Amino acid sequence: MTDTVVIIGAGQAGAQVAFSLRQGGWQGRLLLLGAEAEPPYQRPPLSKAYLKGEADLDRLAFKPRVAYAEQDIDLVTDTTVTRVDRGRRMVHTADGGDFAYSRLVLATGARARRPALPGASLPGVHVVRTRADVDGLKPHLGPGRRLVLVGAGYIGLETAAAARSLGTEVTVVELAPRVLARVTGPEVAAFFVGLHASHGVQVLTGAALASVEGEGAVTGVRLADGRGLAADAVVFGIGIDAEDGLARQLGLGVARGASGGIRVDRSGRTNDPAIYACGDCTVRPLVHSGRFGRLESVHNALEQAKAVAASILGQPRPIEDTPWFWSDQYDVKLQIAGVFEPTDTRVVRGDPETGRFAVFYLRGGALAAVDAINSPAEFLASKPLIARAARIARSRLEDTSTPFKQIAQAAS
Repeated sequence: MTDTVVIIGAGQAGAQVAFSLRQGGWQGRLLLLGAEAEPPYQRPPLSKAYLKGEADLDRLAFKPRVAYAEQDIDLVTDTTVTRVDRGRRMVHTADGGDFAYSRLVLATGARARRPALPGASLPGVHVVRTRADVDGLKPHLGPGRRLVLVGAGYIGLETAAAARSLGTEVTVVELAPRVLARVTGPEVAAFFVGLHASHGVQVLTGAALASVEGEGAVTGVRLADGRGLAADAVVFGIGIDAEDGLARQLGLGVARGASGGIRVDRSGRTNDPAIYACGDCTVRPLVHSGRFGRLESVHNALEQAKAVAASILGQPRPIEDTPWFWSDQYDVKLQIAGVFEPTDTRVVRGDPETGRFAVFYLRGGALAAVDAINSPAEFLASKPLIARAARIARSRLEDTSTPFKQIAQAAS
């Protein structure tokens, strides 16, 4: 049998595995199976430029379709894997396809959460995860339209910003006491609440949703305290869960808990030596934090994909970079390095009132993360500092009279 790598999942992680393998010298067959009709595309712009109509599907593409043929990658879209036979090393698809593999990569991604609430399945209720999701939402946005967005994480706030820029009346409902509670500190959260308020978005925190209202279509939502909010559309941005069902069927190691995730090592290996996993579907060692966890980001998808390819090729594992993320809302760019913990010591550099500042997070006196708002120098210079757990005095971090690049160069 010809050595064949079958990759289930044609997102950024799956596509990167295929290209990295071919670029690294893989001579066997590469088969990339995707459930969506389109070739692999970038998801981050969906809640930003694509939702606003500033980017089309071609601009979302991970690579031009011709690139797959040029690299001899067999890309099969609009196909669903129904079963994998570990003993025979065979992948079976709903349309009758049978594919033998010598190595299998699960890059199955994640699915948007949908709550079990009355009315949650009504027409007009949306999530933002795929291009089709966003295409379904777009007709409900614009002047005179009312949108209720449930969940004030990055996806929720980005969608709120995009919808508001289109003239939509937007209300954000968040169960937690503040926005972005899981991912950042109160200083950054307060800044974004003010930013959205300045653009006419109403943000309700500590608010529980009881039901979605309507007969035949959405007309609003009802909060647990009895308040009603009128809406032409409702978007749930309450997180994602790993698509690990196939891994569970195969008896692979899977994390406990609602969000799940396929357990892998630093090279993306599962407990089956022939099966790897990467991207949003995994739980991985977070080497900069000393624990296992999930990273829902482009950085994670690409980094893990390259590590998987290197392992299959028998090449050294790439160095793990400091995790990084970003969010675009209105004219504000938030760049994040490292992973925030609620117990971190927070140090603010600059004045949030100016719309240009950074918050540093210290853990045991060492730099663990940074949120940089319209401050690219702080973001870029912090990444290597976080990687080596550099120690910087609070007074130095707060000293805006000294360029941060200079401070970083002098850090221990």
